[in-house]
Amino acid sequence: MKWRPNNEDDDQFNPFNFFNFHHMNQLDLKGRNGIVTGGARGIGLAIAQRLLDSGATVSLWDRDQSALDGTAKSLGLKDRVHTAVVDISNPDSVRNAAAVTLKHFGKVDILVNNAGIAGVTKKLWECTPAEWHEVLQVNLFGVFLCCHAMVPSMIANGYGRIVNIASIAGKEGNPNASHYSAAKAGVIALTKSLAKEVARTGVIVNCITPAVIETDILKQVTQEHIDYMLSKIPMGRFGLKEEAAALVAWLCSGDCSFTTGAAFDLSGGRATY
Repeated sequence: MKWRPNNEDDDQFNPFNFFNFHHMNQLDLKGRNGIVTGGARGIGLAIAQRLLDSGATVSLWDRDQSALDGTAKSLGLKDRVHTAVVDISNPDSVRNAAAVTLKHFGKVDILVNNAGIAGVTKKLWECTPAEWHEVLQVNLFGVFLCCHAMVPSMIANGYGRIVNIASIAGKEGNPNASHYSAAKAGVIALTKSLAKEVARTGVIVNCITPAVIETDILKQVTQEHIDYMLSKIPMGRFGLKEEAAALVAWLCSGDCSFTTGAAFDLSGGRATY
């Protein structure tokens, strides 16, 4: 089956036939300020929209200025949407964005580490060191840098919700994606370690491990790799970004109060452990 965005012209099950994610009952996030990295498009934008729908104000962090400008305009919520151009793999860039965002909001309650890249589709020994390193820098080191910048203020405020977007690849290891799999495994371990370090501070840290979510990141990988990933999902479809956003929103809420250091699968039945 060829991948098509948003299940266009596809007769497979589409949850939008049964649920309207945008108009579902929202969580109460009024008074909460959040950061969503990679927030200009895809899963990040869906998460930001869900947080906004629930009453939060949101800072979109992305390295693409034009995409940020377009997204902020399309959201149409000038008083509740903040943007910052950030390279999450660069310590100075993250540090500066954190300072600007904290100054703008006064406090940050929520951090969603979503930004990531797929990298090349190659066997481990075919990857150049630069290709391998780039994926680790963005997908793992970037999560460290954002947490490093924001956790101290959350501890000082006695409240925080951090959600890291990992992947089922970090649990199972996808062939021809050793860099991505290793980075996401690192994100899972980072989540568990940080959660224990801040467990008594009011800061809660969790991650989600999606199988494949339908976004433009699929354009970065081969059809063969897409077919491989789809073949592993018993439901026979990819996840939707709105489904990921719904789970993340709950993890960002005060209702998530006794769950920390956890990895929540979003895999259409691929992961049953």
